[in-house]
Amino acid sequence: MMKKNFTIFLALTMAVGLLAGCGKKNAAETGESNSTKLSVVTTIFPEYDWVREILGDKAESTDLTMLLNSGVDLHSYQPTADDIVKISDCDLFIYVGGESDGWVDDALKNAANKNMKVINLLDVLGDSVKTEEVVEGMQETEHAHDHSKEVSTFEDHEVQDRNLSDWAGSWQSAYPFALDGTLDDAFAAMAEEGEMTADEYKTYYQNGYKTDITNIDIEGDHIAFTYEDGKKVGSDYKYIGYYIQNWSTGTKAAMYRFEAVDRTSGAPIYIEFNDHMIESAAAEHFHIRMSNESFDAIVDPENSWPTFFPADMTGEEICEHMEGHDHEHEEEADEHVWLSLKNAETLVGAISDALQELDPDNKDTYAANASAYIEKLSALDGAYQSAVDSAARKTVLFGDRFPFRYLVDDYGLGYYAAFAGCSAESEASFETVSFLAKKVDELGLPCVLTIEGKNHKLAETIVQSTAGKNQKVLTMDSMQSTTSEDVANGTTYLSAMEQNLSVLKEALG
Repeated sequence: MMKKNFTIFLALTMAVGLLAGCGKKNAAETGESNSTKLSVVTTIFPEYDWVREILGDKAESTDLTMLLNSGVDLHSYQPTADDIVKISDCDLFIYVGGESDGWVDDALKNAANKNMKVINLLDVLGDSVKTEEVVEGMQETEHAHDHSKEVSTFEDHEVQDRNLSDWAGSWQSAYPFALDGTLDDAFAAMAEEGEMTADEYKTYYQNGYKTDITNIDIEGDHIAFTYEDGKKVGSDYKYIGYYIQNWSTGTKAAMYRFEAVDRTSGAPIYIEFNDHMIESAAAEHFHIRMSNESFDAIVDPENSWPTFFPADMTGEEICEHMEGHDHEHEEEADEHVWLSLKNAETLVGAISDALQELDPDNKDTYAANASAYIEKLSALDGAYQSAVDSAARKTVLFGDRFPFRYLVDDYGLGYYAAFAGCSAESEASFETVSFLAKKVDELGLPCVLTIEGKNHKLAETIVQSTAGKNQKVLTMDSMQSTTSEDVANGTTYLSAMEQNLSVLKEALG
């Protein structure tokens, strides 16, 4: 586990114990008990709405929570201490189960209710889960569910100043592990997809990681360095600013510079950090370069990048991290399973089964409600198929992220899009815009589609790049940002999917 995640969940676990303990004390003091009230926690809106439909009239007497209720996207959500407490004590917890839910395992390990039922949507669907795909013309980018926010391309104006606290903690050099064979599996994995042999990658990393510093400890404004001969030196450092380094590969990095306050301490005077990020965030690892002459004297940064990982990571964990870091292209599950009505029928059945087991006194009610709701889902599924069967076109084009793969695959539609569903990007390259605009012209598409949100600039740019410049920009709702206010105003899963059908009919002409 990365140091950052460990720290987050250590704090949250402590909060769970404190808050849960307080809750039980208050209940005992007041003589009240929540033991007979069913408690259900869901992460996203579709799960929440499905539970409401199955509960029917019983929803009013159920403690039902939707964690992502303020418009935050599934891919960037991180739980609060209050969220962890709610999960810890609930009877039924429902979550998607993809990369975005990497925090869930830690939350469940510390759950107070050991009899809790847990539904992982991806597990329920099993072999029908699809992997993320990149289609022709789609821009390959970092994923939003990579919470490190690492980037290799960006606009210079996007870079933000950062504090030394982003690198706080105890760190160890990766160089010894590159020398002693611990990282050989990572080098072998790189060779499978890269242009060098495993031995060549090993030599490359040994040269890049080379340093006589074994440990770095950062606390407040102070940095302490430990060398391989046992010497320890340190100084307070002041932030100088950042420098944008352009690499020969066409990518770039923000180099964050600090200068030693005590120039006689023996600590390096001029240092710069690079951790692939351009805004404040806790680093998972970092590269550090230094000089006692000047920042300009830091030479050959492409071939010298001493790298440090959390001191509590084992060499094997560093190896696993490197394998994942250098293989971002590996297939990952497409998380947006709720956008298939066929999937929804299966998932509603699974949720109904769980509720019937938890509350057998009302099992007949839940079974009947689920059956009636599944009939509605099936009818809407049939309406989608009829609309596609009678449509003049069989392709949609999104000037946006594309979370609708399950939906288009259900009905045999083709698609083009700027980004994959989990992409963190919002600005496309000239090449991507040009490709999509040409496809609009080639296919005679009347609409360019987007997903919910206020920024539809990319779709509008695509329209302005077409020959006719007269296509409509229409929005389909992926239900990734549905809020509690939307729910109060009457939004349901079925109403969102019905509106999506209306948009789809217009897009297909």
